[in-house]
Amino acid sequence: MEIQYLGTAAAEGLPALFCDCETCRKAREIGGKEMRTRTQSIVDGKILIDFPPDTYAHALEYSLQIGQIQHLLVTHSHMDHFFPVELIHRHEHFGHNAKGMLYVYGNAAVEKAFYDAVLIDRFKVHPLDDAVRFVRLEPFADFMADGYHIIPLPADHDKRETCLIYIIEKDGKCLLYGHDTGMNLSDEAWNCIFSHKYDLISLDATMGRKQIDGYHMGLLDDIAFAKMLEERGCIHRDTVKVINHFSHNGGMTHGQLEEFAEENGMIASYDGMKVIF
Repeated sequence: MEIQYLGTAAAEGLPALFCDCETCRKAREIGGKEMRTRTQSIVDGKILIDFPPDTYAHALEYSLQIGQIQHLLVTHSHMDHFFPVELIHRHEHFGHNAKGMLYVYGNAAVEKAFYDAVLIDRFKVHPLDDAVRFVRLEPFADFMADGYHIIPLPADHDKRETCLIYIIEKDGKCLLYGHDTGMNLSDEAWNCIFSHKYDLISLDATMGRKQIDGYHMGLLDDIAFAKMLEERGCIHRDTVKVINHFSHNGGMTHGQLEEFAEENGMIASYDGMKVIF
């Protein structure tokens, strides 16, 4: 399997749009890997994870044929992970020769955001019935998408909706995609996580060296999370451990994140990074 990290920032991007903190100033000065768009990933060029406002920019930067993708997993309804109004452009009037149906998978809040965006009056002349279809997910209700076995799990994030993280399996390979979440997961979620063996884990690192009680993780949480998996035999010597979803509020440059990751057997993601596992 291959995962490409198209964007690796938290909601405000990095540097943040309106910010002049030290971390954002350094990012603007250094450039390169310090510059981050909102978090989005793609697995094997087939399974798109999240749909931020930066999706169009990602398509341009990485020469992606978004119209050929038929499966979109959404973690939750926050704007940096789901910007649904852009989906109207999959209609034939705007985007010619798209491949079949795009299936958008998500929770009830994501479903509401989807229909609120695509059913507004100005788009009613371009219905998406033959281009985009929403599929409501429930935690632990696994499903198949283009040969991938996918398990949505309830995250520790915004309590106003059932945010999701994902286990994705195919051809003997297994990926845990853990964004956005803290560590206060339900026993049922932990038990499901512990029942798999992973070739790659991708963990929320929004808080950097800071820690908060849930909602997001920091670097110390990532170490603890990986240790729990290791103790239960869920990861092996060759498991790739990626930290991702960075905020300027974490107060760390990419160089500092790379140093931390190397010391702890992990990889600090950056925009455009590909990992084959």
